[in-house]
Amino acid sequence: MGFTRALAMAVPESRVRFFGHSEHSHEVPHIVHMVMGRGRLTVDGSVVTLEPRASVLLAPGVPHALDLDEHSIALGPFLSPRNTPVERVRRLGVVPALTDLMLARLAAQPYTHEQVTLFTDSLDDIVSALLNEAFAVPTPAHPTARQIAEVATDSSATLAELCGWFSISPRQIQRLFLGETGLTFQQWRTRTRLNVAIRALRGGSSGESAARSAGFANRAGLLRALSRECGTPIDDLRIDPLACLRRPEEAPADVDRGRSRPDVGGDHRQRTRGDLGVAGVDDRGHAGL
Repeated sequence: MGFTRALAMAVPESRVRFFGHSEHSHEVPHIVHMVMGRGRLTVDGSVVTLEPRASVLLAPGVPHALDLDEHSIALGPFLSPRNTPVERVRRLGVVPALTDLMLARLAAQPYTHEQVTLFTDSLDDIVSALLNEAFAVPTPAHPTARQIAEVATDSSATLAELCGWFSISPRQIQRLFLGETGLTFQQWRTRTRLNVAIRALRGGSSGESAARSAGFANRAGLLRALSRECGTPIDDLRIDPLACLRRPEEAPADVDRGRSRPDVGGDHRQRTRGDLGVAGVDDRGHAGL
């Protein structure tokens, strides 16, 4: 492998990147990003498996612990409060723009307030675009699953046909989608198509046009799918298809799903320079991975 345990232990402040950390929480939104290798993120009593280049977004105050396989590297950049997700945990999957930014951050090693802010603002812009989608649709990390995801939205092919094109079994793809995105393949495909249709509706398209652009047979099919996702009666959606959707700017800044918020003052903080992946405290006083 490219590095040994001795190298991973060489810089005490950065060991958390190679080995993970015990349970703690942060006062701001927080991303856990796998640069390489694999890890397991324990949050709210559940374990989220992290594949290479995959990311998970955590709301403020969510306790989490990270365990990394040998020869793995993870980063933990912070976000501004405006990117607080409605969910406590949102799987982002593999986001190429985010992966590129993390590598640029590692190469640049910003440490002044101005330098750190430049990278944090860029990260905020990427995540804001993701949160503007009506439905969370993580991208699977597995190469073949990701290839199927790239063509599934615009294709009318069945899952069996798609799997035939890429020489993989439907059972394996279902397992990969569920494990890496938290959604079955059909749920993933429907949500992706709904996001396309909703963007068209918000842009002023008619219901029929939005439905066809997203791969639905007609407006009625779009409304049925939207009703299933939102739980809103179809009669209400016929009047206004977007009425059931909470826009990101309307989402409460602090949603805890009925759980009590822990004290995030935290004894886990260590005083050292950095943000966006350095264990310590950034210029704003926030601890991170």
